[in-house]
Amino acid sequence: MDTLSQHVTDTLRDWVLHGRLSPGARLEEIPLAASLGVSRTPVRAALATLGNEGLLEYQPKRGYHVRTYALEEIVAAYDVRAALEGLGARLAAQRGLDEAAIATLRACLAQGDDILSKGVLLPEDHEPYQHMNMCLHNTLLEAAGNPWVQRFAAQAQAIPYASDRIVLWDVAHDVILRSHGDHHRVVDAVIARDAPRAESLMREHVYYAGIILRNNYEALRAATPREA
Repeated sequence: MDTLSQHVTDTLRDWVLHGRLSPGARLEEIPLAASLGVSRTPVRAALATLGNEGLLEYQPKRGYHVRTYALEEIVAAYDVRAALEGLGARLAAQRGLDEAAIATLRACLAQGDDILSKGVLLPEDHEPYQHMNMCLHNTLLEAAGNPWVQRFAAQAQAIPYASDRIVLWDVAHDVILRSHGDHHRVVDAVIARDAPRAESLMREHVYYAGIILRNNYEALRAATPREA
């Protein structure tokens, strides 16, 4: 996939995962191309890719629509994420981290600490915290050294509201603080090469994220900006 097509695919994927494109919305090539400032060719390729990923559904004569997931399907994806990312943390601990991975993880932890030290969840801190969260999880998955764990974890994350790209920012500060505390505990266990503890902690961390999602699902959907 060329760079432009990849960019369009990543953008549309983010729009779906963040709810900017609502479940059931019809996706038309010409309006999307105009919004993105590109031709129809990369948009067409992106729609096909996202259809293969399961984010979109294709209907003859109607084209692509954003797939609608029930809450139980999303929660089930968290169960899969917990198992896969727990395995990833175990493998990373067994292999050991190189200095670059350790530096990246510690930088993520420090950034999260800085954001949460304010005692409140500021709107302008939402996106930086999301990026930090993605970086930390992806670094650990890469450190596992198993491409299948990365691949299947990415598939589990490619469901709206189940992705590590999503951080619920309208919950209480102490909920996010507890979640980031999990980050510290997981990273400490991986660095210490305590594989069983690393796996258990990561499983609990992702499982807890699923509980937060379940408890806040309707409010999240109502508050998420959408466009057809």
